[in-house]
Amino acid sequence: MLRLEGAAVEIAGVTVLRGVSFTVPPGGRVALIGRNGAGKTTTLRTLMGLLPLRAGRVELDGQDATHVPAHHRARLGIGYAPEERRLFGSFTVRDNLLLPAQVLGLAGPEIARRLDAVYGLLPELKEFGPRKAAGLSGGQGKMVALGRALMVGTRAVLLDEPFQGLAPALALRYAEALARLRAALPDVAILITESSPDLLRALVDTTIEIERGEVSVA
Repeated sequence: MLRLEGAAVEIAGVTVLRGVSFTVPPGGRVALIGRNGAGKTTTLRTLMGLLPLRAGRVELDGQDATHVPAHHRARLGIGYAPEERRLFGSFTVRDNLLLPAQVLGLAGPEIARRLDAVYGLLPELKEFGPRKAAGLSGGQGKMVALGRALMVGTRAVLLDEPFQGLAPALALRYAEALARLRAALPDVAILITESSPDLLRALVDTTIEIERGEVSVA
C-alpha cells in the first residue's frame, strides 16, 4: 500500500500541492488525472522523495517513509518511470535495465530472475537489449523506462505520463503491457498519471483528479 497523506509542497515559494491525500492499495491500479501544471509530476516526485514535504507524510505498507532519502526509496521497492525517461544514452538497453538492481546490490540470480520477468512482460526489450539507448525512439525509451521501474518496483510503481507522445501502435503495446501487470504483479500498487482519463479508463480501478494541487476521486 502506498499512501500520501495531507501533502503540502512548495517549489520556489509557490504552493503546488495543497493537502493531497490518497491511497493506492496493494494490487491497486490508480490513475492521477489532470491538466499540465495541475500537480501530477510533483505528486510523483514527492512520493519518490525528490521534493520535500512542507507538511504531510508518505507511507509504504503502513510504515512512515517521509524522511527516507530519495536514493533509498528504490530500496524500499518503489519503481519510478519519469515522463522524460532519463535513460543513459551511452548504455545499452540491457545495461539501463540492470543498473538500478545492481546499484541496490541485488544478487546475480535475483537480478537475472527480475530481468527475465521484465522480458516476459515487455518482450521487445529483449530485442532492443544490445542497442544503445540513445538510438531509441521516444516511445521505445518509455518502454525501457517502464522495464527499469519494474526491476526495482516490488511494492509500488509510479508511471508519469506514459502515453504522452506515443504513436498509436506503441501506445497499444504499452497498454497491453500494463494490462499484463495485474496478473504478473498482483500485489504491486501502481500509480499512473495522465492528462486524459480516456487513455486509462480500462486499465485502472480508481481515478483521482488533481486540479491546482488539490485532489478528488472521480
